[in-house]
Amino acid sequence: MKPYGNQLNLKKKVSYESKKNSEKISIINIKLIHQIFDTINISLLVLIFTLFFLSFNSQRKWSNTYKNLSKTRAINNNLIDYISKIEEFYISELESLNIYRKTKPEDLIYLDKLPEKKESLFKKNLSSFIEGFSDSKYQRGY
Repeated sequence: MKPYGNQLNLKKKVSYESKKNSEKISIINIKLIHQIFDTINISLLVLIFTLFFLSFNSQRKWSNTYKNLSKTRAINNNLIDYISKIEEFYISELESLNIYRKTKPEDLIYLDKLPEKKESLFKKNLSSFIEGFSDSKYQRGY
């Protein structure tokens, strides 16, 4: 022991066996750390491949859905064209028949014209004002 100020420095004697043990422990620790990293890497690879196949599967499903939607749209466009052709055909047939009957005065119905009652402006406004009050009784809940 050599005194150095207020502290004492102790020299530690390291034996050959303790050096071997520490080297074995450090090698075991290094192997353990490498094994942990290898496990993590393998887990990440498995996760990446799993997600890749899941996304590939969903992409395939979306492609099938899009293909079906495209087919449906094409069918609908064909139906619209078909319907418009049918309409044109029937309109042309109706116009070509030209067997419309012309009306005669005996066919018409004449209605007698009712005479209009002339009310004063004050009376008309007063009656609409009173109708408004009677209507408001039923509208209070709004």
